Amino acid sequence: MADQKITEHTDQLPAHIGIIMDGNGRWAKQRGLPRQMGHKQGAKAFQEIARYCRDLGIPYLTVYAFSTENWKRPKEEIDAIMDLLRSYLREVYRHTEENIRICFLGNLEPLEQDVRDMALDVAQKSKDNTGITVNIALNYGGRAEITMAAKKIAQAIGDGTLSLDEIDEECFASYLYTAGQPDPDLIIRPSGEMRLSNFLPWQSAYSEFIFMNVLWPDFTPNHLDQALKEYRTRSRRFGGI
Repeated sequence: MADQKITEHTDQLPAHIGIIMDGNGRWAKQRGLPRQMGHKQGAKAFQEIARYCRDLGIPYLTVYAFSTENWKRPKEEIDAIMDLLRSYLREVYRHTEENIRICFLGNLEPLEQDVRDMALDVAQKSKDNTGITVNIALNYGGRAEITMAAKKIAQAIGDGTLSLDEIDEECFASYLYTAGQPDPDLIIRPSGEMRLSNFLPWQSAYSEFIFMNVLWPDFTPNHLDQALKEYRTRSRRFGGI
């Protein structure tokens, strides 16, 4: 249930929240559990927070699920993460009444065929849902996204469908995975780390950042409320006075 004090200030809530879901492995290690158990608990936290954001009326949520660098991790850990994604996608199929639109940011090509097919199918079937848009950054890297956009623009210029004079920030943004969406107003990173880790570098140019000393599997709606209260104290001038 949404915090009444938070919902009383809906005009001050961010339209788009980004979350770097960090600390699953450390959570498991602290408890003497396999890292996979941390990811499992982290997946539960993600689902709870996604529903809570929807109930608050926040239109967009982007979560960092798997980066382009995460392929360096042990195969059994990667397999566990992909199995959790499969479970989540199956649950989305079963709970269409939740009215959540699912989008994926990142290059899905390297994923196993069944995961890729499920992801694309869920994105297609949920595209008209209006409750909240949940972007799952999967095999995502911010620099790779910018490079991809630059290549597409170069191709469009080569094809004659785009001129050099047409390229501005708005044009460039239209070639990113988040085309048509507002930039994140707030980015939260739990786990005590204080860096972006290649998460939405273009889109976060004017985001407010909140770093929290809680591991992601322990992150609750109360922690989100704390971040939102802090967000409301920020003065967002976008370079003005």
